[in-house]
Amino acid sequence: MRQILGLITCCLFVFNTLSSQAPKNSSPADIFHSIEKLNFLGSALYIAAHPDDENTRLISFLSNNNKARTGYLSLTRGDGGQNLIGPELRELLGVLRTQELLAARRIDGGEQFFTRANDFGYSKQPSETLEIWNKEAILGDVVKAIRKFKPDVIINRFDHRTPGSTHGHHTSSAILSFEAFDLANDANAYPNQLKTTSTWQPKRLFFNTSWWFYGSEENFEKADKSQMLNMDVGVYYPMLGMSNNEIASIASSQHLCQGFGRLSSRGSENEYIELLKGDLPEDKNNIFDGIDTSWSRIKGGKAIGEILYGVQENFNFKNPTTHLPTLLKAYQLLQKTTDDHWKELKIEELTNIITSISGLYLETFTETPYANPGETADVQIQALSRSTVNVKIKSVFINSQDIAINDILLKNNELFKEKVILKIPTNTEFTSPYWLMEKGTLGTYTVNNSDLIGKPETPRAFITTLNLDFNGVIIPVTRAVVYKYAKPEKGEISQPFELIPEATASFADKVLIFADASSKRIPVIIKAHHDSISGTIELKYGPEWQVDKVSQPFFIAKKGDEKTIYFNLSPPSLENESTISPIIKLNGNEITKELVTIDYDHVPTQTVLLPSEAKVVRLNIQKAGDNIGYIMGAGDEVPTSLEQIGYNVQLIDPTTITTESLAKYDAVVLGIRAYNVVDELKFKQRFILDYAKNGGTVIVQYNTASRWGSQFENIAPYELEISRDRVTNENSDVEIIAKENSLVNFPNKINQDDFKGWVQERGLYFPNKWSSEFTPILSMHDKDEEITKGSLLIAPYGKGNYIYTGLSFFRELPVGVPGAYKLFSNMLSVGKDKVEVKENIKG
Repeated sequence: MRQILGLITCCLFVFNTLSSQAPKNSSPADIFHSIEKLNFLGSALYIAAHPDDENTRLISFLSNNNKARTGYLSLTRGDGGQNLIGPELRELLGVLRTQELLAARRIDGGEQFFTRANDFGYSKQPSETLEIWNKEAILGDVVKAIRKFKPDVIINRFDHRTPGSTHGHHTSSAILSFEAFDLANDANAYPNQLKTTSTWQPKRLFFNTSWWFYGSEENFEKADKSQMLNMDVGVYYPMLGMSNNEIASIASSQHLCQGFGRLSSRGSENEYIELLKGDLPEDKNNIFDGIDTSWSRIKGGKAIGEILYGVQENFNFKNPTTHLPTLLKAYQLLQKTTDDHWKELKIEELTNIITSISGLYLETFTETPYANPGETADVQIQALSRSTVNVKIKSVFINSQDIAINDILLKNNELFKEKVILKIPTNTEFTSPYWLMEKGTLGTYTVNNSDLIGKPETPRAFITTLNLDFNGVIIPVTRAVVYKYAKPEKGEISQPFELIPEATASFADKVLIFADASSKRIPVIIKAHHDSISGTIELKYGPEWQVDKVSQPFFIAKKGDEKTIYFNLSPPSLENESTISPIIKLNGNEITKELVTIDYDHVPTQTVLLPSEAKVVRLNIQKAGDNIGYIMGAGDEVPTSLEQIGYNVQLIDPTTITTESLAKYDAVVLGIRAYNVVDELKFKQRFILDYAKNGGTVIVQYNTASRWGSQFENIAPYELEISRDRVTNENSDVEIIAKENSLVNFPNKINQDDFKGWVQERGLYFPNKWSSEFTPILSMHDKDEEITKGSLLIAPYGKGNYIYTGLSFFRELPVGVPGAYKLFSNMLSVGKDKVEVKENIKG
């Protein structure tokens, strides 16, 4: 397990980030805070595009100051970003960022929701975004989120009126929210949703503005604020022992894969929200002014409120248990209300309060992290009353299975525990992220079960219901079945209990490059998730490829063990792209999944089942030179990709760089954002430039503009200014403007076909100014934009060459884009046209 974050504890939310599935212990202050929230019947929904777009200061303020039910609807899961803490990208990064959002909500008190939109990468215009996303589908998801959450107010993070001024995803989130505000109350819009929900009209729609959107604080001071509300979100909560901004800082620091860990902020801070639709509150410091947020807003609520307001007014901090009879009376009255929305929400809140003041510890867990459909699992059921409350366990069910535990009186501080056998039905679905179960499109995930759309994660497979008898009042309390264990260096840990296949298979490499006609020995790793499994494995492959064996048997004795089976795969003689996938045949079933575990300290361990496949690419590629030195930056897979085409790649420790240490390399490559994240380079830059001056080739991949600090006058030997220019359409036209330059001629001839099949983008952070020593090689542009020529620049320096490129090789090489390999090989071969070229055998 990677050591990312230790233990975060605060007075408001006492939780262990290693065991966020574990029961929460509530102090009297926590219980009182929950009662305050119980007595506020108002809700707010914050809407933006990505994880980290949310304003945790405002979410925390609405939840902890206003006591409102507060949600964050992130249209995407951040799948298209980068990962600063590990190797997860694309779908797996989306899983990690989902859990980071949930961790943030556990701190700031909000709830988390999503649409099916896939973060396909940077987009300049909302028109492009909405076309790729399938506007109609994602708009429907936003409408559904509003109908189910039923917010009184909606707050957009971005402005729908300024397309092109920010990320296209950002503006699109605001456009969809603006339209959905009225559509949610239109019975003719998405009528199928009304089978499981109802129409809803929010009262107000706001834009969370700030000076940033006006260009400067001076401009914002002059702006018309007649339609704006102003809230001081720096408020201190004496009951919680923390300020709102401290809570918000800890919440936003959960976005570790984006490098959002930061110092806590304190003190007064204003947040402005501009009214877009609805009525303007008279009190411009109160977003809920004029909206009935009392118990009187629901039928029968007045009587409930009279009870619960009294509990809040006279709360007994020394002995909260004294309020149990009153709370039980309110619970019974709440059963009678006909407002199903608030009834469901408030019953859950009230149930949690009742169990908390009763000092009840309730937990159900296994001692194994996973099981297979059709088998059994031992489940430990534990219950403890740490008060004098008279409470019985009337009955227990796990899903629909009746557990033979009846009429058990819980005695003060005497632990009840019972080990039961859980029978897992053979038709139980695997517990993988639901949005990854089916193949989606570039912009939209496929979710066949409409009930799951919007949920942050797949519901737990097994839920234990303990029907508790409080002096004749029966209250069902639910707990997910979890896996609980301990580590000597970490203590008690809880994580989800998963349902997975009996075996899974995977490839060590997700892309296999065949640089010549020779066959390769392909290892397929089979992992057992059950004892004594015996079956066969086949390799599915394209029609122009060949394998030496159709099927091979295997046997694995112990659960958790692995076995590697080898197939010899032969490529076609001509260039070709295909996929291979393993098929495990076991007990009459075919399994084509691989199991991926995401394991960090700050989020629960995630078990992800993905289609097991690898891309295979036959290239006719030439190269010059062998030994490449690679200085890793923010992290990429380029070194592994270069090894696939025969280069000997050595990772260079920046602290060891000297003139002598670099001399042995045919080229030195700096990974993405190296100058942004590797401080040591400020001491080693002169050696890198000297290496080029003495005859070497230096290749610098993209860095973010002006973020390497004052230690570098320039990262290049000549004038070079990096901008924010980028070409986001991976299919945009590319023109070769330096047709005679060796970069497009030696040792591989580059043509238009080599720019086909690129993914996510052409490139980013292109230079927009450079000295005359540089030669631009390519020109490209997005639709309706000016041509940019800074994607690939080369300059002679002394006896060698310096190359700067913003082309996204870090995305193209790991997915096997042939043209990207040829172009990168040419970059590595610069200056070697007079030495022997190593031509790969063609057929």
